[in-house]
Amino acid sequence: MIILLQMKINGQDFTLRSWEPDDAASIQKHADNPNIYSFLMDRFPHPYTMEAAIGWVTLMLDQDPFVNFVIEVDGMAVGVIGLELRDDIYRKAPLLGYWLGEDYWGRGIMPQAVKLMVNYAFTNLDIVRIQAGILSNNPKSMRVLEKAGFTKEGILKNGIVKNGVVLDEHIYAVLKS
Repeated sequence: MIILLQMKINGQDFTLRSWEPDDAASIQKHADNPNIYSFLMDRFPHPYTMEAAIGWVTLMLDQDPFVNFVIEVDGMAVGVIGLELRDDIYRKAPLLGYWLGEDYWGRGIMPQAVKLMVNYAFTNLDIVRIQAGILSNNPKSMRVLEKAGFTKEGILKNGIVKNGVVLDEHIYAVLKS
């Protein structure tokens, strides 16, 4: 028997919350979009099948600590925000990742969600920095991080390949004060 722990952080017009087994259908619907896949790592499946959604949700049901949240709008799981905890010399500097269903773009949800995630992480985790790498063809995501208080620290020239195109990676970070 799995006991689901509940976590909820309220934003304006959305909630960051822990995962529920029935999130798979909504996540699959919103994630199966080339406009989302085009700005994420290749490990993000495309097409985003129901099998992929169920696998992801199942993995997220047993988090300890909580580092990955559903973005819920009007009772529906429409996106994800989370930290990738690292080890060794990077153990106090997790990576931030996020995506939001395209129908919800331009509503100001992501800058707020990032701020809430940063506050949660610095309050509850033993970390000193949160870092994000943004593909050079995604200026909207760069703006999200800037609105949330992140600083661009550098550009890794020709650092990544996405969809057969060589791109720069823009490195953003926020430090624990």
